[in-house]
Amino acid sequence: MKLLNILILFLFACLSCTPKVMEEVVEEPVKEIEIPSEPENPCVTFSRLNASERDQAETAYVLYKDFYDAKEFDRALPLWIKAYQLAPAANGRVKYQFDHGVTMYTELYKSTTDASTKKAYLDTIFMIYDKRVECFGDPAYISGRKAYDMYYNFYNEFTDLEKFENFKAALDGKGEKADYFIINPMTKLLYDNYQSGAISKEETKIYAVKLLNAINYGTKNCDKDCEAWEVVNSYAPARLEAFEAEKNFYDCDYYTDKYYSSFEASQSDCENILFVSRRMIRGGCDQNGEKLMALKNAYKTNCYTPPPPPGPCATANKLYNEGKYKEAIAKFEECLANGDNEKKAKYKLLIAKIYYRDLKSFSKSRKYALEAASLKANWGEPYMLIGKLYASSGPLCGPGTGWDSQIVTWPAIDKWKYAKKIDSSAAAEANKLINQYTQYMPKKEDVFIRSLKAGQSYKVGCWIQETTKIRTAD
Repeated sequence: MKLLNILILFLFACLSCTPKVMEEVVEEPVKEIEIPSEPENPCVTFSRLNASERDQAETAYVLYKDFYDAKEFDRALPLWIKAYQLAPAANGRVKYQFDHGVTMYTELYKSTTDASTKKAYLDTIFMIYDKRVECFGDPAYISGRKAYDMYYNFYNEFTDLEKFENFKAALDGKGEKADYFIINPMTKLLYDNYQSGAISKEETKIYAVKLLNAINYGTKNCDKDCEAWEVVNSYAPARLEAFEAEKNFYDCDYYTDKYYSSFEASQSDCENILFVSRRMIRGGCDQNGEKLMALKNAYKTNCYTPPPPPGPCATANKLYNEGKYKEAIAKFEECLANGDNEKKAKYKLLIAKIYYRDLKSFSKSRKYALEAASLKANWGEPYMLIGKLYASSGPLCGPGTGWDSQIVTWPAIDKWKYAKKIDSSAAAEANKLINQYTQYMPKKEDVFIRSLKAGQSYKVGCWIQETTKIRTAD
C-alpha cells in the first residue's frame, strides 16, 4: 500500500508539471552528474532550478542511485520520484534515470497480482518512456524499448499486432541501423501475424526485407554488441527463410545473393545446381540471364539425364524445375498411382524434400519420408532427411540458442545413427553430421540445473514429439 501511495503521488505530480530470453536490453552506463555547461533541453534541468531546489535534486539523484545500485528499490524509489519531479532531465546529458525508473516500476508490476495496480504501474512505465522522448528525442529507439517490454515483460497486456506496430516504428525509424534487441521478437511477430492473417503479404514482404537488411548491416558493423548479433543471426534469418515457401515473396536479387555463391563454390554438384536454379526461377530471374544460363550449362555438362516419358511424372518434374512446388507435388502424387515400390519410394522421398527445402513444412516432410522408408528396406536416405528436419528446427522450437533450440540435436543424431546402421552408404554423411551437431548439444551444467542426467529418457516437444536420450556436448 505504501508503494501504491507513492505511485499515485508520482503520477499526480508528473501530470501537474508536464508542459522490454532473448538478449537483454542493457541500461545506459551511469555517468557523473556534475558536468559543466549544461546543454539546452526542453525539460527541466538542474540549471533551471533555484539554489534550494537544485541542492535537493542533486542530493536526491546521488542518494537514489546508491540505493538503486544496491538493489534496494524500496528506498531508492521515493528519492528517484523526488529527483525526477524536480529535474527529469538531470544535467541535460544523462538519461539513465529513465532506465532506472522503468526497471523499478517493472519490478513493482511483477510483484503484484492486482489488475488495477498493475495497470497503474504499466501506465507509469510508458509515461517515463514518453518523457524521455520529450527530453532527449530518439523516438525510434524508445519505440523499440517499448516494444521489447511489451513482448518480454508485459506479453499478455498487449495484442501481437500492438507489439508489432511498435517494432515497426523502431525499424522504420532506424532502418538498417536498427537496434539488435528488436530483431528476433519482431521476426517472430512478423511470421505469426502473417500466418494469422493480421498483416498482408505486401506488408510482410516489406518488413522481411527491412529485417534482413538490418541483420546484414548489424552483423557486419557490430562493435560491442557482436555477441548479441550472433544470437540474432542464429534465429531471425531462419525464420525469414520460411517465407521462401510463399510464391512471389522474395525477388531475384534475394535468391541470387543468397544461393548463387554455393553454385560457384561447387559447379558439379548436380542436386545443388537444380536447387539454386529453382530458387532463382522462383524469384523471377531472367531465364536467359547470365547466371541462370551458367547454371543450365553446368547441369547439361555435368548432370544431364534423359527426361522421363510424357505423363504426370514429366509434368511434375517440369513444374518442380519452374519453382511451382505445390503444383508439382500434385503431379508427383499422380505418379504414385502406378509403378513398383522402388519408384513410389523415390517419389515419396522427393515430395518429402520439397516440403523440407521449398515449402518449409517439416511435419509433412517427415510424413512422406517415413512413407518412403516403408516402401524400401534398409534405406538410410529418408532417415537422413528426418535428421536434417530435426536439426533445422532450433529456430522453430526455440529462440535459436539455449535449451529448447539445442535439444533438437538429440533426435536428429538418433536418426542419423539409425540411417548408417541400416545403410552403409549413408555412413559417411551421417558421421559428418553427427560430429557437426554434437557440439550444439546442451552442456553438462544446462542438464544439471534442470535436475536431469545424461542417459535419461527425454521427450522433445515442439512439432518433433519424440522420446530420445539426454546427451551433452562436453
